[in-house]
Amino acid sequence: MPTRTRARNGSRHHRTADAQRLLDLLNALGSTTFRQLLWQKASEIDLTYAQSQVLFHVAEHPDCHMGEVAKAFGVTLPAVTHIVDRLEQKNLLTRADHPTDRRVYVLDLTRPGQALVDELQVIRLSAMEEVLAGMTVPDRRRVISALETLVDAATRVSRAES
Repeated sequence: MPTRTRARNGSRHHRTADAQRLLDLLNALGSTTFRQLLWQKASEIDLTYAQSQVLFHVAEHPDCHMGEVAKAFGVTLPAVTHIVDRLEQKNLLTRADHPTDRRVYVLDLTRPGQALVDELQVIRLSAMEEVLAGMTVPDRRRVISALETLVDAATRVSRAES
């Protein structure tokens, strides 16, 4: 590895330590109070984490295909089918035939599904605003910038692997 690349990326040992620290921080963030509040509401209506994530995805991508959902979450189509079955039973999601491809199903939220996504989004946003209120504006900007850099790097790696 050229010296310039090594200097930019750091040693493998340091990258491994950084990766572990980042995973630890993300896990800690995932178990904080704001996430617990969100999933408390979800548990009241017997909604799993995976189901809620599919609802959020469909809200952001109306008429998406089940295969697209599977790809977005890195799971199998049967796994998504199982989640969609449960969401249909709860009247939160509809599955319809694709207009031009009978092998494909498209997903949309029902009115109760959209109302639930809206309610969960308010909880998520309110909790995150509370967290951000405890930070200075420059700290918030640095966190957002760093996370954007992280997402960009992850996207590049993902594209290179596919």
